[in-house]
Amino acid sequence: MKTNQSAPTDFLWGASTSAFQIEGATREDGRGPSVCDTLCEQKDGIANGDTADIACDHYHRWKEDVGLMGQLGLGAYRFSVSWSRVLPRGRGTVNGSGLEFYDRLIDGLLAIGVQPWLCLHHGDLPQALEDLGGWTNRDIVGWYADYAVLMARRFGDRVKHFATFNEPSVSSLFKYGFNCTTPGVPNRAPSVKAIHHMNLAHGAGVDVLRALVADIKIGCIHGRQPAVPELDDVDGRKAAAFMDEHWNLAFPDPQILGFYPPMLGREIEPYMQPGDLARICRPVDWFGMNYYCPLYTRHAPWGNWGIGLGDAPDVLPKTPMGWAIVPEAFRQELLKVSRCYNLPIYVTENGYGSNADVPGTDGEVKDQYRIDYLEAHISAMRHAMVDGADVRGYFVWSLLDNFEWGAGYSQRFGLIYVDYATLKRTPKASALWYANLIKSGSLHQKQ
Repeated sequence: MKTNQSAPTDFLWGASTSAFQIEGATREDGRGPSVCDTLCEQKDGIANGDTADIACDHYHRWKEDVGLMGQLGLGAYRFSVSWSRVLPRGRGTVNGSGLEFYDRLIDGLLAIGVQPWLCLHHGDLPQALEDLGGWTNRDIVGWYADYAVLMARRFGDRVKHFATFNEPSVSSLFKYGFNCTTPGVPNRAPSVKAIHHMNLAHGAGVDVLRALVADIKIGCIHGRQPAVPELDDVDGRKAAAFMDEHWNLAFPDPQILGFYPPMLGREIEPYMQPGDLARICRPVDWFGMNYYCPLYTRHAPWGNWGIGLGDAPDVLPKTPMGWAIVPEAFRQELLKVSRCYNLPIYVTENGYGSNADVPGTDGEVKDQYRIDYLEAHISAMRHAMVDGADVRGYFVWSLLDNFEWGAGYSQRFGLIYVDYATLKRTPKASALWYANLIKSGSLHQKQ
């Protein structure tokens, strides 16, 4: 095994999860329903009719999972709080049992020297708030701020790294965008309102957290997938530019630079109130970047918004999910983000989804394809750092196999294999590889 180039001594190696995807216990100890629970109840909402009612049962098995983090040698663990577990209706009455669960988790992490990185929102908005309009209702800015106050006061004595959102572009573009229109009748208003209100909530959350938590480090986690036209013609390039603004720029530009990208800015103008950009653009300490693959975009005049997701070129290698494997795009995106926003970057998600993770007769899960993917992307990150990108840490998605949204349990991203029938955890070959990488202090390792 060869290694080269040591990581900076303070470089942070971690892993990420989200509450809805691993916790289970969706109807226990006072938790209220979220929009994700509602999606699971819809016919054909999730592959194979899967639900997250049990998921990885992390709610009951957190001690075992923390122990696995210790075996990996993680420096940090990025998780999210289920808003509806601590505030069953999104506001008002607090659920003490929910808060106590996160107390136990945070204390368990600190006991073994793993930094807790707490994300306030990872897509699972309380259904009670969605019933009031969700992110299309400007009142949600205050509801989110009150939730942030609760999180700061309860956990701020122990948690010093907070993220306001994970990939708000997913909710704004897919939930309130593509899914809120009638075919042939474009209606961008729900998505545009959601973008602006999420940005306002981010700014309010930053102010609350900054005021209540000493020595805090605050960021927001953005999905960064370069938008590439499926066909490199005029219409294709326009579709890619539209996708770039709504997926990559809609949140970091106003949050960090103080303005919306031009096409989106014109759409948001009717919903802008005096002082809104100042409320959004609040000082943050780091940039969270999730990267998996480029977004290949096509002109789709028959679609709701005139754009659609295209296909990657056949010549590119792909994961079983059909995602193109392009480490060079990752390197370029790291450099672009570093130069544009001038903030320390933490890669908060990067990973390989597969339907081929199966224990062998010896009980081992040999996922060399995941090792190859991670090694290639960490190598690309190393090259970006050599070229000047200010990258301070890397979090694998994901610690555990989990409920993978619309794909249900058909795709696995974890370093740890979860047998969903027995809930037994088994570290995969990639877990051993990652543990050795962390132990080596290197940014580059091959077997």
